[in-house]
Amino acid sequence: MNKNANAIVKALAFVKRDFMITTSYKFSFFLQLFGIFLSVLTFYFIAKMFSSASIPSLEPYGGDYFSFVLIGIAFSGYLTTGLGSFSGSIRSEQMMGTLEAMLVTPTSTPFIIISSSLWSFIFTSIRVMVYLLIGVFLFDVNMSNVNIFGALLVLALTIICFSSIGIISASFIMIFKQGDPINWAFSAVSGLLGGVFYPITILPGWLQNFSYLLPITYSLRAMRLALLQGYSLEALTPDIFALILFSIILLPISVTIFKYAVRRAKREGSLALY
Repeated sequence: MNKNANAIVKALAFVKRDFMITTSYKFSFFLQLFGIFLSVLTFYFIAKMFSSASIPSLEPYGGDYFSFVLIGIAFSGYLTTGLGSFSGSIRSEQMMGTLEAMLVTPTSTPFIIISSSLWSFIFTSIRVMVYLLIGVFLFDVNMSNVNIFGALLVLALTIICFSSIGIISASFIMIFKQGDPINWAFSAVSGLLGGVFYPITILPGWLQNFSYLLPITYSLRAMRLALLQGYSLEALTPDIFALILFSIILLPISVTIFKYAVRRAKREGSLALY
């Protein structure tokens, strides 16, 4: 078996393990999916308040608030997963006492951490699809002009950006065990300034400037334009370029910080501590 095939087999083993753990708690699994429907229904009724109003800030996205916020709450799940899955995987393996054993195997540390988080991203993708399907088939969200390739490209770059931040967050957990300022800061600031629940254009000008420092701002704007308006790749270029720039900056920084965190934890003998 060649190296690439062996890596795929190992990654699938992690996914299978986490899938079996998640689905073993069937009631919790059902509640998560049912919670999606309740969340969508809540914002549907909120959007009803604006159904007869013309809102200029929503016009670039088609003018419908429900469609706007549906994509916001669906795809912001990748931010939550990116920020929490890596640190969550480390914490879980520490609690089970398996982290140190895995990290001394020939398998590289980044591969172990990424593989441990694969199921989280797969399940988030399932959740996003459920959000969109509910919106389209039950609440008449119009995605007939969708640019699928553009949306997938934006999604790939989004996952890279959010995962990079999440790896930095995991590094804090590995070193300090308690407290994770990266996760808290990006979650709070992105919810306020990232355009999840409302267009950033309604913010004061000085706050909008901070919004442009966040990957989620470009991700959600590009995703909405691709899904709701069918924008071409050329039209999406400014946001795609910004996400590429974030990826180029954040990914190597996150890998460097994580490698340092692993070396320090090994040196201090604290890999198994939590």
